Amino acid sequence: MAKAARPAGVHKHRFSAMGTSCEVQIEARDGRLAAELARVGEAEARRIEAKYTRYKPTGVVWAINNAAGEPVEVDEETAGLLDYAAQVNGLSEGRFDVTSGALRRVWTFDGSDRVPDAAQIAALMPLIGWDKVIWERPRLILPPGMEIDLGGIAKEYAVDRAAIAIMAQADCPALINFGGDLRTTRAKAGGRWAVAIESFDPAKVAGGLLQIGEGAIATSGDARRFLLKQGKRYSHILDPRTGWPVESPPRSVTVAARTCVQAGTLSTLAMLLGPEAESFLKAEKAEAWVLW
Repeated sequence: MAKAARPAGVHKHRFSAMGTSCEVQIEARDGRLAAELARVGEAEARRIEAKYTRYKPTGVVWAINNAAGEPVEVDEETAGLLDYAAQVNGLSEGRFDVTSGALRRVWTFDGSDRVPDAAQIAALMPLIGWDKVIWERPRLILPPGMEIDLGGIAKEYAVDRAAIAIMAQADCPALINFGGDLRTTRAKAGGRWAVAIESFDPAKVAGGLLQIGEGAIATSGDARRFLLKQGKRYSHILDPRTGWPVESPPRSVTVAARTCVQAGTLSTLAMLLGPEAESFLKAEKAEAWVLW
């Protein structure tokens, strides 16, 4: 008598990377295969973290930021990310800018009331602006004192790369969630994946529940990173053209798209547009959820 097939279960693998909590879920009948695939996803997260961190001399971003104005030749993967950053910078009229990291020197969004003065911000503005970078693929020249920060792309890119790496190994339903930005390879055998949107109401566990088959979701918001001075809230969403926080942005924007990079870009651009976030998302025909 033939044995009944073992039902597929969901294997959950949690770890920390890129400064956030990460999880890879794999649905499979073979527990060892599920664990192996989850480790493939983690390995890709750690590879991208090491390559694109600005804090450690392990990869290309450190090399660029410490080149003292000398040209740096980058590999094909990095060139693709820089091309994408340049494209989004143009489409956003300079609102999205991977050279804006210098503003961290005066802005620390820790919930306090320590707002920098205008002179501190003005002193940094000459060090910000993609138009000051010389990018002639595959060589990049960054003026001394400036820095590149791919943090606005890297986590979402890591999600996509982890999903691709898992799919290359086996055709198992998987959900890759790095700090709330996620992608699924396909629906589970029993139906769609359930994904919660963070709530700003302490009485609620979640702001909503989404069902996703195959695709990606990314969220941008200022729930944890802000300043509050004399009753005014300063969001951590900075406009690199002024050096100051965007006025009246949504508290959170969640976007569903085919890839996590696409979803993340749309959610970030919506936040950068402040009060115009919803009209922008409608114009883009994006599937989105905006909390004010």
